Amino acid sequence: MAKDYYKQIRFILYSNEPDETKREKLDNYHANDIANVVEHLSKIERLKLYKIIGLDRTSEVFSFLDDVNEFIDELDYEQAADIIEKMDADDAVDVLDELEDEDAEQIISRMDGESAEDVKLINSYEEDEIGSKMTTNFISIPYGYDVKQTMKELVKQAAENDNINTLFVLKDDDVLYGMIELKDLICARKDSNIDDIILKNTPCVRDTDIVSEVINDVREYDMDVVPVVDEMNRLVGVITSSDITEAVDDEISEDYAKLAGLSSEEEEGESLGKSLKKRLPWLIILMFLGLIVSSITTTFEGVIAAVPTMVAFQSMVLDMAGNVGTQSLAVTIRYISDDDENKKKSKKIILHEIKIGVMNGIILGIIGLIFITSYLIIKAFVFGGATEFMPVFLNAFKSGGIVGIALFIAMSVSAFTGSFLPIMLTKMKIDPAVASGPFITTLNDLLAIIIYYGLTYLLFIAI
Repeated sequence: MAKDYYKQIRFILYSNEPDETKREKLDNYHANDIANVVEHLSKIERLKLYKIIGLDRTSEVFSFLDDVNEFIDELDYEQAADIIEKMDADDAVDVLDELEDEDAEQIISRMDGESAEDVKLINSYEEDEIGSKMTTNFISIPYGYDVKQTMKELVKQAAENDNINTLFVLKDDDVLYGMIELKDLICARKDSNIDDIILKNTPCVRDTDIVSEVINDVREYDMDVVPVVDEMNRLVGVITSSDITEAVDDEISEDYAKLAGLSSEEEEGESLGKSLKKRLPWLIILMFLGLIVSSITTTFEGVIAAVPTMVAFQSMVLDMAGNVGTQSLAVTIRYISDDDENKKKSKKIILHEIKIGVMNGIILGIIGLIFITSYLIIKAFVFGGATEFMPVFLNAFKSGGIVGIALFIAMSVSAFTGSFLPIMLTKMKIDPAVASGPFITTLNDLLAIIIYYGLTYLLFIAI
């Protein structure tokens, strides 16, 4: 798609038509599509494009660019400031965050007062606070306006703020009184009491709320914009539906990184040293945990030497235990992150996962028993030259029984650890995703080894 647009947009740029005609044609392309093309244009072509489409449109395009600092570097500080100050405050902050500190400061110092203040406001919040995700692009109406005055104020502010589907009614000192849906305002008569269309019990979030703790609540409102207020209930910004989508995506990406044993999500193109710093500490910890598993295995050397056949089925038992533990872990983390009520249902979650683990263990244990027994009998007669059925059957059945029982116990225990561990960590105020993935797999390997070779010792050697 981008290649087709590249040819079309480049053709428009080099046509002999007036710039105004070119601008009208380029207005028919989405800003994201133009951004995709910008990355393939030369510097001269890009500067020509910016001039034709104008500041407002250029700012839209820049909000969709990847590696935006590369394109900002092509502009002088004044040009960059003119473009960035036209962006929504949250988009402007994202762009400035990608620049060197000195460049960002130079650009902010050249932005108009209001835009610079909005950027500083959003930057004043910690990265994990809702305030850092909000935008100051919203329509506000003074309390006491009638329908006609409200409509007039909407038209006036719409030129600068494009989030117009919801209007926020403010009392003195910007205290939030309520909100008006645009469709209700349009349907209202001139002489209607505007108070009748104001939603007073407005869903809102605090600017210092932690994103991961409230993002699901915000998403459930299913609103185009959700107001963000400070401790005095003053409206300081709004969270838009796109902000919510982006925040959810960031949370998922972060948890995915943690499930892989990383402290945070790796960024494309980051330095080798930075990637090593994120991965190496966890790998060192996991290596020592692996050594514990290996040392436990060595205590069963006598069992392995006496019954070497059982080594062939070790990986199956360990893998199934790890799979069950990871499934329970993923379900539990998702469940307890939904809301506070779910966090209180720890026993119910653990019991539910144990039941599933037990049932899966019974089914797969029986399948393992039948498969391993049949396999060992066939192997003994076809490749081993066995002649007597009963001794072969008893040994094969014993081996299959060990695998089946080990699968049942290991999967049941793994379901318990996979659900219990994240709940326990949550109660200890530790992010459960951090101790997931590799940790739960290593722990389940340890338990599965003890169960598997312990059963082998009991049934083949001790008896």
